[in-house]
Amino acid sequence: MGAEGDGTLDTFLLAFLPDLDAVLNILKVAIGLGLVIFFHELGHFAVAKWCDVNVERFSIGFGPILFSRKWGETEYALSAVPFGGYVKMLGQDDSDPSQLTSEEIAEDPRSYTAKTVPQRMAIISAGVTMNIITGLMFFVIAFLWGVYRLDNEVGAVQPGGPAWEHGIRPGDTLTEIDDSPINGFEDIMRAVALSHGAIDINGKHSDGSKYSVTLSPMNPDGDKKTRRQIGAVPPMSLEIPAVPDKADQAAIVPGSPAARAEGGFLPGDRIRQAGDEPIERYPQLEAYLAAHRSEPVDIYVKRRGAGEELVKVTVPPQKYRVLGLQMDIGKIEAVRPGSPAHRAGIKEGDKLTAINGREIGDDLDPMRLPEFLDDLAGEEVAITVSREGQGRAPETIEFRLTPESIDDWIESPELPGWPLSITSIGAAYHVIPTVFRVDPNGPAADTHVAALDTIEKVTLHQRDDVPKPFKLTDSKVEISIGEDSWAYVFWSMQDPTIESVELKLKSGSDTKPKSVLVNLTEAPGDWYVPNNRGINTQYKRIDLKADSVGDAIELGWLHTTNSIKDIYLTLRGLVAGDISVKELHGPIGIAQMAYAQADVKLSQFILFLGLISVNLAVINFLPIPVLDGGHMVFLIWEALSRRKPSERVVVAATYCGLAFVLGLMVFVIYIDIFVH
Repeated sequence: MGAEGDGTLDTFLLAFLPDLDAVLNILKVAIGLGLVIFFHELGHFAVAKWCDVNVERFSIGFGPILFSRKWGETEYALSAVPFGGYVKMLGQDDSDPSQLTSEEIAEDPRSYTAKTVPQRMAIISAGVTMNIITGLMFFVIAFLWGVYRLDNEVGAVQPGGPAWEHGIRPGDTLTEIDDSPINGFEDIMRAVALSHGAIDINGKHSDGSKYSVTLSPMNPDGDKKTRRQIGAVPPMSLEIPAVPDKADQAAIVPGSPAARAEGGFLPGDRIRQAGDEPIERYPQLEAYLAAHRSEPVDIYVKRRGAGEELVKVTVPPQKYRVLGLQMDIGKIEAVRPGSPAHRAGIKEGDKLTAINGREIGDDLDPMRLPEFLDDLAGEEVAITVSREGQGRAPETIEFRLTPESIDDWIESPELPGWPLSITSIGAAYHVIPTVFRVDPNGPAADTHVAALDTIEKVTLHQRDDVPKPFKLTDSKVEISIGEDSWAYVFWSMQDPTIESVELKLKSGSDTKPKSVLVNLTEAPGDWYVPNNRGINTQYKRIDLKADSVGDAIELGWLHTTNSIKDIYLTLRGLVAGDISVKELHGPIGIAQMAYAQADVKLSQFILFLGLISVNLAVINFLPIPVLDGGHMVFLIWEALSRRKPSERVVVAATYCGLAFVLGLMVFVIYIDIFVH
């Protein structure tokens, strides 16, 4: 009886362990963010006491008091709204700004207003100073313990984007942006997002050759881009991760060729070889898979506990899955300078119509052009385009060029808005969501889809048996289609967990859209996915760890000063339109990010606390009434004019500042809930 009861209890506790982890992470977040606020208010409190000011209340949080206790003359409180705190001094109360100009209160030698201007400046700036100091302290501790950074290698480039146009390739390493060193991919994103105008980039290709380019990042354009970007994404490693909460199960995409591989992958496997070729970087793996797309591929991995011997895993090929719909081709979005297309004279805005006399649409599927021309590398081909002219009919022009074979450069439409790229000629184009033809033998043939229908929205539906880590919310994802999104939709359909696609489309003059559900089937013939095959690897990371306390202090100081500069550059970017307000986060977003960091590694969470501390310091010292910076403005005025500002000015400014801060808080909470 006792043994059976103990077993039941053990089972219950094991089932509860993930929830315990979540509770511990929530506690970390609450304590960590509470410490940031506590240290800020402690700065005000300590200097106020040092200046012999009567501190009436020291509160962590705003609003109704949940718990309080009085020691000496000061009440210490924990309030209901945890997004801040305050120190209430005699003569300084934001809820009653008239106290700052009250002559009666100023007569009390222990009131805030009775102190000299330098003393009051010290009290007001103490919270900010404390946050800078504790931010530095958090950074130093994090670097002593070691933190993860994404490698500063380029994982993929957006076809038609600034990086693509200037020859930056997957596998390149970016070393400097505008003379600032790059130590991780986070530095790349930060430097680009906070830039203004053109930027100078130094880097090196995978063969070690160095280069320098000057380019203009893409500016925010609403939903797709909320900050400046160059069109590059972080790199992937060659290590197979584990499924979250299942350390013995590899995070391989269910239903994929990798999941059916002979030999099977295990967590921690590191890919070392493909066929007879050594593999050192992820782009090499993709290039090998693409070159052998229709064949089973032998992948050799270094496995824990297997010694020096490599373990062979044979991965079958992966056919494309289709709806039986051929879409129409759009115009060329971009031509890469120096590419075969550029040298031949093909221009942005041209529309590809034929290759070697075979018409695109009738004879060639636009989705297959990259593979078709890649297979013709080294041979001269005739490419026909339709070019529009102002005030005249489109003209047909034929160009002759030779496609190039470029190793390690696989370009897939991985994100919404990415066009389809023909790497071998250096041109990128969109496939538009207008049906050109319905395959009479395809899965959509029995639906009401017809040629010239326009697809407005796509919903991808997963299989019911997809395990949790790969499960989408409600087992589906909706994608609104624009003129630039079909390639991304088609690429997303290759996820082996997707079994059917719901199309919302419009026919001719019909005002009411119709919806059809189409089951995906394998493409006929020899059309194979060029890369991946469900081999899911983790991001390529580097460990940044100080060698000594002195090194940690140096790294911490650099991180502190850079963080301060970044905040001011962010404000400049918001004003200039280089950064969208959708990049802002409120208390909910901050708590979510803190939780995510706490779930990864304690040192990552401490690094995040350092960033929050510095942000709190800088934002709190902006010249906005109610904030510390607003109080400092009044003190500077008093020091220069040798008289206090009038009660009317102080009260009006304080309430305006309060309205601004509250309005901003509501706005960022709205963004947290409805945007992020």
